[in-house]
Amino acid sequence: MATAIYGRQSVDKKDSISIEAQIGLCKKECNGESNFKIYTDKGYSGKNTDRPQFRKMMQDVKSGLIDRVVVYRLDRLSRSITDFGHMWEELNSFHVSFTSVSEKFDTETPTGRAMLYIIMIFAQLERETIAGRVKDNYYERARYGTWLGGPAPFGFNNGRIVKNGQNVPTLIANNDIGTVKKMFNAYICDNGSLGSIAKMLAQENIYCSKRKAWDNVAVSRILHSPLYVQADINVYTYYRSKGITKFTNNIEEFDGTHAAQVTGKRDASTRKYSDFKDHVVSLMNFPGIIPSETWLKCQYKLDRNTQLKNSGSGKNSWLTGLLKCANCMYAVIVKKGYKNRVFLSCSGNYNMHICDIKEFLVSINEIENIVQENLEHILEQCHNDNEEEPVYNTRQKMELIKIEEKIERLVKCASESTEITIAYLNKQIEKLDAERKNIINSIKTTPKKEKYKSCNIIFKELDNRHKHQIAEAFISKILVGKNSLEIIWKA
Repeated sequence: MATAIYGRQSVDKKDSISIEAQIGLCKKECNGESNFKIYTDKGYSGKNTDRPQFRKMMQDVKSGLIDRVVVYRLDRLSRSITDFGHMWEELNSFHVSFTSVSEKFDTETPTGRAMLYIIMIFAQLERETIAGRVKDNYYERARYGTWLGGPAPFGFNNGRIVKNGQNVPTLIANNDIGTVKKMFNAYICDNGSLGSIAKMLAQENIYCSKRKAWDNVAVSRILHSPLYVQADINVYTYYRSKGITKFTNNIEEFDGTHAAQVTGKRDASTRKYSDFKDHVVSLMNFPGIIPSETWLKCQYKLDRNTQLKNSGSGKNSWLTGLLKCANCMYAVIVKKGYKNRVFLSCSGNYNMHICDIKEFLVSINEIENIVQENLEHILEQCHNDNEEEPVYNTRQKMELIKIEEKIERLVKCASESTEITIAYLNKQIEKLDAERKNIINSIKTTPKKEKYKSCNIIFKELDNRHKHQIAEAFISKILVGKNSLEIIWKA
């Protein structure tokens, strides 16, 4: 491996040291080393690391070609403490040392490493300060109704408006907003459901913004969003009933003119639309589309549709989670119907409405029998490949380890003891050593038990949970066609 020497000069100045001089001083610091790789960036600022030769050097570090990086001065490498911190983390992960000639900064010495740790502390402080400013700015923008960025929701385009003399982000309704209105109106009907709306949109060839097919989740996300509502006092009251106490606008401002947004961080274990702890409601800088009466009817209906725990998953078949539709590649679900009749259903058909397979001619029992036959054959081969192995006593092994640890401690004590004490310690060591030998002999004389059968399993006698575990260990997925079956095995 080589030593990397890096030089940088943004502009030629009389009082600045040239790249050539930097390289010369770095070579002198290396005490006669001859295996160098030189990297120079002329005309580049040190405000960031977007420099061609710097990137090439770091790539060579990752490729294992460099074991040391040398620079004339730290600011030649970077003027940003944060950038240097990131660079050092990479150097350290590849066991590459770092030396700064003028600051006598060498990570191979304790002082050099201590200096580095101080710099890293300031880098951490800078990162946390920046993160705090970003968070404060985020909520400050929300306070004034600014769209916080990212892809525009369905029915909107990203845009900008002038507000208080500033050009700020906003959302502008597009042609899809008519579809949004249709979705809200359809859901408040007696027979309206998330699935029926998804099916309606699929039949009308209306595509979702993030992917082609609509599903219940995509529809629910739109119906829950306050970005579409004409936020009035009733919307304000609704969010108050949900436990929100922070509103960036006075209650008088909820006059049904503007849309709203809810911001705040939630715990990953909580439901998105039911736990509004520490959330904030703000009015937006663009008008609402859906009347509050319609929007609230949807919210009350959505609230009644309590999400059920997936407690029944896997009860109808031990192949749950492995079955995929060969036509659309979406999950094939094992369901129970009238009089407990078990049948297969493609989620790409009933949920996404993009698959033509409405029913499968092959039954789940036939699939389970075929898969079981294949797994039993594999397990039998696994059993036949096993060789005879002795079975040792776990308790004896543990005793042996404890004795060896005691002997090690006594040996350490003996090195710092008097002659009288050493004599006593030697007797103890001899006694422990005798115990150790007895245990070793007892292990050696332990008769071999019958062949260890790691796969000596009667598959058909296992419960569904254990069958599922074995199937997952060997099978990647099972492709189910209307009248076909293909098992994709793990490599």
